[in-house]
Amino acid sequence: MKKRDFLKTSAAAMGAAFLPNKVWNLPFDSQQTVRTAHIGVGGMGMEDLKAIASHPQVQVMALCDVDQRALEKAQELFPNAKLFSDYRLLFQSISSEIDAVVVSTPDHTHAPASLMAMEQNKAVYCQKPLTHHVSEARAMKKMAAEKNLITQMGIQVHSFYDYKLATLLIQGGIIGKVHTVRAWSNKNWGFDGPAPAGSDPVPANLDWNLWLGTAAKRPYKENYYHPANWRKLVDFGCGTLGDMGVHIFDTPYNALALDVPKTIVNKCRKPNGFGYAESNKVTYTFGQTPYTAETLTWIWEDGYKAPRKNKALRLPNNDTLPEQGAIFYGEKGKLLLPHFMQLPKLIQGDQYSDYNIADYDKDNTLGVPVRNYGTEAPKHYHQFIDACLGKSTCSAPFSYASRLTETILLGVIAGRFPNKTLHWDAEKALFEESEANAFLTGVNRNF
Repeated sequence: MKKRDFLKTSAAAMGAAFLPNKVWNLPFDSQQTVRTAHIGVGGMGMEDLKAIASHPQVQVMALCDVDQRALEKAQELFPNAKLFSDYRLLFQSISSEIDAVVVSTPDHTHAPASLMAMEQNKAVYCQKPLTHHVSEARAMKKMAAEKNLITQMGIQVHSFYDYKLATLLIQGGIIGKVHTVRAWSNKNWGFDGPAPAGSDPVPANLDWNLWLGTAAKRPYKENYYHPANWRKLVDFGCGTLGDMGVHIFDTPYNALALDVPKTIVNKCRKPNGFGYAESNKVTYTFGQTPYTAETLTWIWEDGYKAPRKNKALRLPNNDTLPEQGAIFYGEKGKLLLPHFMQLPKLIQGDQYSDYNIADYDKDNTLGVPVRNYGTEAPKHYHQFIDACLGKSTCSAPFSYASRLTETILLGVIAGRFPNKTLHWDAEKALFEESEANAFLTGVNRNF
């Protein structure tokens, strides 16, 4: 399908009070409307679109997707929005008509689309993981800081009650200094098979060239890429670690005030150049923070059988481990944080122990526990819009999200060198092992 045939526009009859058509990078009048453009509106992109648009001061101005079916479904909800298949044309056409951009594409397009938006001084909400490459994460952090832009990474559980509570408990010293974190997910966003041979006809609804974007050109193969399997593939996603790992790492990473790691080793199969390993065990070491021992060890496991049986993972009463979650190990006990929407559990010795939340949340900033995803999920999105309106600040801005993403991506890179310890120089943004540095950035195709 030719992009000129796919590009559609429709008149927007708007009655709300809009922002001035000028460059801005600071919060503006709290009574005005934030005009949004959404790049990627299928799958999670549709959920992002609905959550952002549920804020009463949002006007959806533009929808962009390389899949016409996804675009048409989004248009049913927002018939006055202008439609695009190519985000570059969106910015060329209506940059002055939008204030904030939501990027919900496959990982390899996060940075190209977000950086283009930030170059034009737009606030950006970008899905997790923030980028596909370490160099991109640093570039997005740098541009956001230089332009003083409002930014947020899409880790909506960051704003959920249980995760905020776990942060207060750890920083309040409930288990003392933490020396180890173990985290896991039984999801499998890996692929141990060979790269596909041959090609299939490109679906009429899909612009394959635009879907590939900056990635290397290749034939289309049904069921390997779009719409759902790209996370498994090294050129487009970041595996289970880059998907669920971002969510599950987030709270321990935030609660312990961590920076990027010093060493990383990934025990997994040999790389095949196409898909990520279906099972990974990544061990990180971090420097000391006010909430950790002198060295913090972080062990991540993923795949259908994760985590492997281990004495350290035994729970009281022979309880079954949650399918996804994390355990903090400290001087005075352990804290289990299931993923998700379950209260953290304190473990002392071989027993669960009660704790009084009020002892750690003295000002009742958290309110009452909430167990409704439908009401909890929009909070993170609305926080971004409220920050644009000058009513709030973002809790996962790119200054934070870039460090978390860099940590995740270093573990992904370690999968290229199974069982080899990599040493990371954060100041130089380089590995001591020079052969690993080739994977810190990518080669962007002109498309």
